[in-house]
This record gives sequence, C-alpha cells and structure tokens, in this order.
Amino acid sequence: MSQTVSYRRRSARVILLDRDQHVLLLKFLFDSTDVGRGHGWVTPGGGVDAGESLQEAAARELREEIGFVVSPELLGRPVAYSSGYADVGWARGTFRNDFFFYRVDAQEVDTTGMEALERQHHAGHRWWTCDELIDSTEIIYPLGLGSLLHQIHVKGIPEQAVQLPWHH
Repeated sequence: MSQTVSYRRRSARVILLDRDQHVLLLKFLFDSTDVGRGHGWVTPGGGVDAGESLQEAAARELREEIGFVVSPELLGRPVAYSSGYADVGWARGTFRNDFFFYRVDAQEVDTTGMEALERQHHAGHRWWTCDELIDSTEIIYPLGLGSLLHQIHVKGIPEQAVQLPWHH
C-alpha cells in the first residue's frame, strides 16, 4: 500500500553545468535584515505554482532567476530529489525539492527577473567545480551535490532519481 504525501511546498531546481564542468550556484542570505546571520549556496529554482509541471516550474525559475530560457521538455526528468520536514518561518511541513540536470555552453547570469523576496536574499552567484563543492566548508544545498555531480560524470545520468539528504 503506498502512502500519499501532502507537501507543504514542492520545488523544482536545476543543476546547471557549463562546458568547463562548473555548476552554477546562487548565494543567498539566511536573513536579509541581518547579513551577520550568514549565507548559503543553492541551485537555481523554486516553488511549483498551481497547475504547473515540475519541468515548467524549473524552466520558469531559470528564466526568472538567471535569465536563461529553455523549453521545459528539454529538461528531461529529475535526476535527484530531497524531502523532509522544515519550519522556515513563512511555512512549515513536508517539503520536497526535485532536481533537473542541464548542460549549457556558457551562461551570463541576469537576475533582473527575480521576484522582490528573491532579490532581498540574493547575494551573488558563482560557478563551482565538483572538487570545490566536495571540499567546501560553505553551506551548499542540496547536500551531496558534489558527490552527485561526480557520479553523473563517471556513470552518466542515473536511471532513477537519486535521493539526497534533507538539509533541515
């Protein structure tokens, strides 16, 4: 018997890899009113709107957050996911992030399409190597991203979405 999970928030995110094998991460502030509370790094993406597929949400988020336009169907299927309970102040419950993998030659990051709340928390971006991800002491979401990229490099895209550790 399968159990149906009611998610408080469902997100679609994209692991974007350039021709030099660097992955794009966006730097965000944990508290936009107190920079001293620190920051983390995350793949582009965000919440799925009502009536939107995961692919459509991921493509929309790429356009809004970094100015990259891609047809949703070109994103394929998710290569990984993470899920668990979170209380983030504005919402609490079971969250799930689904991650797509997409390669680009290069991409200039254009954040002018970000929503106001995203702009408040946005603190930059960076293209990371797999080794930098694995060796970093920075907070990087999803947890296990470096290992996943290494696995994709060595074995290719997984046949089934890989479960990554939850981060809360």
